[in-house]
Amino acid sequence: QLVESGGGLVQPGGSLRLSCAASGFTFSSYWMYWVRQAPGKEREGVAAVLLRGEDIAYADAVKGQFTISRDNAKNTVYLQMNSLKPEDTAVYYCVTSSPHYWGQGTQVTVS
Repeated sequence: QLVESGGGLVQPGGSLRLSCAASGFTFSSYWMYWVRQAPGKEREGVAAVLLRGEDIAYADAVKGQFTISRDNAKNTVYLQMNSLKPEDTAVYYCVTSSPHYWGQGTQVTVS
């Protein structure tokens, strides 16, 4: 199970920190991703972190703005989002590597 939290309404230029708590599987065995879906748009991969955080990747749209991290001791992955823009408005999901467990999503609205 994956449970996201930390979304909400924020003004442009603001910051949010999303969390995704995992349970029921060996969290440290999976790459972790953050994916977002804006209204009327396709899902977009935002960031990825490997098993122990030793490698990280970002979509070009969020490089330098978002930071992904994980704490395997807490079975949690984070997404720190700074300098938020209206175009960052979306539902944000955490996802594992195959077989791709998904959380329920958390709404981020920048307005």
